[in-house]
Amino acid sequence: MEPIFETWSPDREIVLVKVLKHPRQKVFAAWMDPQALAQWYGPAGFSIENHEADIREGGVWRFNMVGEFDGRQQRFPSLMRFLKIVPNELIVVDYGTAEPDDPDRFYMTITFDEQADGKTVLTLRQLHPSRERRQAVIDFGAVEYGLQTLDSLAAWLDG
Repeated sequence: MEPIFETWSPDREIVLVKVLKHPRQKVFAAWMDPQALAQWYGPAGFSIENHEADIREGGVWRFNMVGEFDGRQQRFPSLMRFLKIVPNELIVVDYGTAEPDDPDRFYMTITFDEQADGKTVLTLRQLHPSRERRQAVIDFGAVEYGLQTLDSLAAWLDG
């Protein structure tokens, strides 16, 4: 772990939460299946092109997020490295552009907590390398896009 990420700091954090009406095993499985990820991952109107999908601890997911942005179709090459996976409980990744040494990479934890009624509380926490980078991604729309992604997951699970 890089020194900047050894301490979790609220001024560098973004937190998104979604209650899903499915058991956590099903929700967790949607993150572990590369074909499923390509169907639901990303904001409204975006699609995923998988390039490499080794979804396991120590594995990577290389993909393009493709969508209409600034009036034209654009591809956003992305790389997610899976640092820790606890089945049905936790996924920890570092996430950024396709460049492994991207200085704007951030850490993300996804937790899966099952309620007594069988619904799952999915909590997605991002830790950015600086307060300034956190603000830049908020300004870009990361919170709205992240919530749209979780809505896409809900719709896929309902499908």
